[in-house]
Amino acid sequence: MKKQRPMNLAIQTMALPITAYASILHRISAVVMWVGFAFYLPTLWYSLQSPENFALLHALRDESIIIQLFLWAFLTAMGYYLCGGIKHLIQEAGYCESLEGGAKISWACIAVGVLLSVLSGVWIWL
Repeated sequence: MKKQRPMNLAIQTMALPITAYASILHRISAVVMWVGFAFYLPTLWYSLQSPENFALLHALRDESIIIQLFLWAFLTAMGYYLCGGIKHLIQEAGYCESLEGGAKISWACIAVGVLLSVLSGVWIWL
């Protein structure tokens, strides 16, 4: 028996299809959201305790670039995760299941995710 398979695959030289990138980004956005919720939910609870706590957190958000970047990353992840979820629902309904359709809807999902990321950045910093 002669083995015809390559022994070592150089993964960094392989080009993944856009559907793979969309899937990987969807998984990464889910992880970012779960980590973000670990910080966001206690902060939300603290802000709802009194108007003074809310004002303090609002002032911190306006002054700290770290908090603004965290909020931007969280909103970006939520926006892309929403787009990826809608993409999956569309495909589960039987649309865009072909290779060409999957590529088109993946490009659309990434484009809308980038648009939502830019809009959340504008909302935070302007």
